[in-house]
Amino acid sequence: LIDCGGLPLPASGGYKLVLGRARAQRQMAGVAPDLIESADPYVLAWASLQAARVMQIPAVAFCHSNLPELAARLIGGPSGRGSRLGRSAERWARRYLVHLYRNFDLVLAPSAGLAARLQAWGVPRVALQPLGVDCGVFNPQAQCGAWRAALCGAHGLPASTRLLIYTGRFAAEKNLPLLADAVRLLGPGHVLVAVGNGPVPPTGAQVLALPPEHDSARLARMVASCDAYVHAGNQETFGLGVLEAMACGTPVVVAGAGGLAELTAGAGLQVTQPLPRLWAEALSASLAGHPAALRRAALARAQQHDWPCVMAQLSARYTALLGRPALAPPQPAVAGCVPRPQLAPHR
Repeated sequence: LIDCGGLPLPASGGYKLVLGRARAQRQMAGVAPDLIESADPYVLAWASLQAARVMQIPAVAFCHSNLPELAARLIGGPSGRGSRLGRSAERWARRYLVHLYRNFDLVLAPSAGLAARLQAWGVPRVALQPLGVDCGVFNPQAQCGAWRAALCGAHGLPASTRLLIYTGRFAAEKNLPLLADAVRLLGPGHVLVAVGNGPVPPTGAQVLALPPEHDSARLARMVASCDAYVHAGNQETFGLGVLEAMACGTPVVVAGAGGLAELTAGAGLQVTQPLPRLWAEALSASLAGHPAALRRAALARAQQHDWPCVMAQLSARYTALLGRPALAPPQPAVAGCVPRPQLAPHR
């Protein structure tokens, strides 16, 4: 593990904005890799490209976030693309991503929807590469009645309390206040267990906020021991927490948008509008009974994403990339565009 430094981003869950491009490039070169994968679309991405060019190795980008949508919401406020500033920010971010990603030998996207969107924007060499889950840890056997009883006892909750769990960052795009409102509509005896941190935590009498859990076995125990897993984010490109819940056999109720809709199709309940009433109805339906067909589909979907399967697919992609000829040198940049760096032949 190499620390590239950077500026810690407040209330981001540990994210840093790396500022030293030259330093990061030297650190990458120092480990003499055969291939570089960059999950960061900012300074580290450009450092990865430069290091790959110098070392004559492939550079791969993994697009984990829909940056244009995030930019629209950050600049345009809650209305996002509904405002002029939001639309302008979205267009700028889209052009930036295309300019960045067209330099990589391969761009991976965790969902088919995001992959199609990148291609529609003009990004070449895009491939679908889902994320994975450790089914040896996240499985129905992780359920623990003693943990559940201890949690309720420690927080003065009746043993009959229905626990609805969310795990992840407390960020605006996760729409956690919506979940808090929906749980409130369900009435007493229902609690939203929010595990994580961030700038927009859910609040309310029926919200139990817990710190992030970094131990996979303990996290699996928490998820498997709750009555349902909930996620209202409508900008997700995959939904790793949701996949972990599916692997545990825990019913999932998610926003019917983006990567969450794709991941849970036929395997969970989806809510298509951000209305507390509709969310409360979906949560109530999930708590009333988890259809066996949905549970079987969720477990089967998770097994398809077990880490050995996913890593075999990723390894095959990298093996092919390491053995193929280098990309042809780029054409001269058009007027007004910054020339992109050339990728040197791969060794």
